[in-house]
Amino acid sequence: MAAPLTLLLVVAVTIRAALYRSSLAEVIAERVELADVISAIALYLAVKEYNKQVSRKQKFALEADRYPQDCLELIRSPKEMLYIPLKVAMFYLLNPFTILSCVAKSTCGLNNAVISLFILTTIKGNALLSAVFLCLATYQSIYPLTLCAPAMLYLMQRQYIPVNYRRVSFWWFVVQYLFMYLGSLFVLICLSFFLLGSWDYLPSVYGFILSVPDLTPNIGLFWYFFAEMFEHFRLFFLCVFQINVFFYTVPLSIKLKDHPVFLMFMQLAVISIFKSYPTVGDIALYMALLPVWSHLHRFLRNIFLVSCVLLACSVLFPVLWHLWIYAGSANSNFYYAITLLFNVAQILLVSDYFYAFLRREHHLVHGLYLKKKDGSEATLVLK
Repeated sequence: MAAPLTLLLVVAVTIRAALYRSSLAEVIAERVELADVISAIALYLAVKEYNKQVSRKQKFALEADRYPQDCLELIRSPKEMLYIPLKVAMFYLLNPFTILSCVAKSTCGLNNAVISLFILTTIKGNALLSAVFLCLATYQSIYPLTLCAPAMLYLMQRQYIPVNYRRVSFWWFVVQYLFMYLGSLFVLICLSFFLLGSWDYLPSVYGFILSVPDLTPNIGLFWYFFAEMFEHFRLFFLCVFQINVFFYTVPLSIKLKDHPVFLMFMQLAVISIFKSYPTVGDIALYMALLPVWSHLHRFLRNIFLVSCVLLACSVLFPVLWHLWIYAGSANSNFYYAITLLFNVAQILLVSDYFYAFLRREHHLVHGLYLKKKDGSEATLVLK
């Protein structure tokens, strides 16, 4: 076993060394758009695999007669799901946010590619590669740590391990996955130490993200608030702001433990909204997954209003930036107002999809047309 592995490593290193010395290395180094292509392909394959699993589960549920007769119209047909993977790839590649991020040569494209590969390997059921790609995503930014919960829930569901805290199999799988994840992260951090010769990497990356020392205006919520903050209140509100990204993981995981892929989508959205230094590339990643939930459109309440707000804010961002920075006829309040509205619109969008998902699941159990005890039509209120 050791000899083939040694031969494989020698061949791999030789290929990389030869390519590194060739002119191809310079060409690839400037081709940042390749990261977007990798992300689109990974998302396409992931959604395609997920749709196969959804079709299989629906088929078994229909054969077992688990759905009420009046909610059969909510069942997703194979024809309906046929073009969803292509739509996901199209939503990512042709999204103006993705294009702007690529043209700006942002490292967000690399992070999106790693997260997309993490989603693909998780849905494929490969626990080792899932932990490794999640480790790579966390290595660049600490926030993907919250994706650990949906990954473990999905893999346990795939391996028919019940999510029961009293079961030994549950804790054994959690320990295995965390060992692979933390072990990979430890190796990467040690490699960084050997390359740099110091531990300055840790405060420069994770410390910078958590302490938010740079208050350059962006599309996030942190910069304006902490620019106006009194210094002796800074630590308290910094903890309050940072905990937002991690706090929602627990209640969402409890509520969506049977639907880990939707939980993954929710976590990606929460990260892009509440992280300290967000970019438009972060938004493009979770918005690319919206076609996967196209069957929820009939239950969405504010989609038209939210879409208009997001579109208007996207147009006003460069306008107010120009008026503030270049023309001098506006100030930071104008720009932050649009930033705040943009993030509120994202929160409304995500919460609307969350409501629609829960309502559809409720109808699949209790029927589409609810009746009171006296036979009259009932109104569903989700609290």
